[in-house]
Amino acid sequence: MSDRRRLIVVANRAPSSYALEDGRRVARRGAGGLVTSLAPLVSRHDVTWIASAISAEDRAVAAEGAVDETARDGSRYRLHLIAHPPETYDLYYNVIANPVLWFVQHGLWDRKHVPRGDLTRAWQEGYVPVNEAFAAAVVEELEREPAAVFFHDYHLYLAPALVRSRRRETPLAHFTHIPWVEPDRWSVLPEPFVRSIHEGLLANDVTGFHTERWRAAFLASARSLGLEPDEERVTAHPISIDPDEFAGIARSKAVCERERELEAKRPERLILRVDRTDPSKNVPRGLEAFRLLLERRPDLRGKVGMLALLDPSRQSIPEYVEERRRIEAAAAELEAGFPGALMLEIADDFPASVAAYKQFDVLLVNAVMDGLNLVAKEASVVNEREGLVVLSVNAGAYEELRDWVVPVEPLDVEATADALEAALALGKEERRERQEAIREHVRAHDLQRWIAAQLADLDRASSIRRP
Repeated sequence: MSDRRRLIVVANRAPSSYALEDGRRVARRGAGGLVTSLAPLVSRHDVTWIASAISAEDRAVAAEGAVDETARDGSRYRLHLIAHPPETYDLYYNVIANPVLWFVQHGLWDRKHVPRGDLTRAWQEGYVPVNEAFAAAVVEELEREPAAVFFHDYHLYLAPALVRSRRRETPLAHFTHIPWVEPDRWSVLPEPFVRSIHEGLLANDVTGFHTERWRAAFLASARSLGLEPDEERVTAHPISIDPDEFAGIARSKAVCERERELEAKRPERLILRVDRTDPSKNVPRGLEAFRLLLERRPDLRGKVGMLALLDPSRQSIPEYVEERRRIEAAAAELEAGFPGALMLEIADDFPASVAAYKQFDVLLVNAVMDGLNLVAKEASVVNEREGLVVLSVNAGAYEELRDWVVPVEPLDVEATADALEAALALGKEERRERQEAIREHVRAHDLQRWIAAQLADLDRASSIRRP
């Protein structure tokens, strides 16, 4: 790891969110896996984190200026919140970022018939001004003291070019945590939008993705626009976890309490899925596949059950509300045919998820597309039953773990049932060997290694003088 340095992390969400309790301001841990993934940066470097003000109290904090905050491990960092106009933020987040960019980049556009509202207006009056506000905040922080800047994810595709136009020598990097799709998938959007997205990313010294597949797709889509990306500045490094930290969480009191509750009611063999109620996660097809398995294998009824722990996702967006309805309908059909075969919980309950990680026999990850999917890594690290992973070939993690998982084509329900059946039939010794191989891989390619790779890429790329 490089020596301590000054870094600016730019993401839509912050590590802390604020609320009022009994008239007092309290800080709570921010939502999302990105916060956890970037924790090593906060603990080992002098970090300023720029993010959107989400709650009413966040907005009050933003009005007071940047504040000093404390991370979970006691590290100090500077937090700079941006209070966007509510309608502007709604257009940016609820019309462009999630229902449009997320859907396009997860291969889900065919499920959308007409974009909600006026797409051009949402772009020009939402996505563009929010990215401009982020860029202005970055420049403001750079005027205090030079730093390297790390942008993150699909919310901030335009901001790097805006910063580059004002700070030519500043080291800039952007990491996209979701898939990238081939050029033809981008054709559903207006060409000026698509060009701005690619030009924004190419303004960075380093443009990063989880896998070679997503990297190659980005290079192809950039070239299709007549752009000339420098291949050495476009990188692929799959994100990971801190295995020791996760093992500690698995031993915590809250997790052990949930584990005892699960052990009291679990079937002989347990199929687990831990997801958000997000269309990209493909939950309804997974439930349908389990129902099909029980239909074709009467001998498994009463012996094999499924536990689905689902975090309610983006319930202010109509497409996500509809997906939850589809999940509940598929669950009701499964329960009607096979009472007691499914345990479905829709709640934000992280200790319950980790407890279930320890107890599964088969983990089902059948995402339509996924930038990476950390569940496959997290669960394998702490599982205590030689649990086997059934993994979508369209999940980024498949590129790393393919030799040790049961692959599945996510849109094929019958093939998913076949994969579940094959996973249940595999012998204990083979299951143990596969699980241990995943564990060794995650230990060797942990979160610290991912962070170090990002910094090394940026050092190498930014050392080359721009023309």
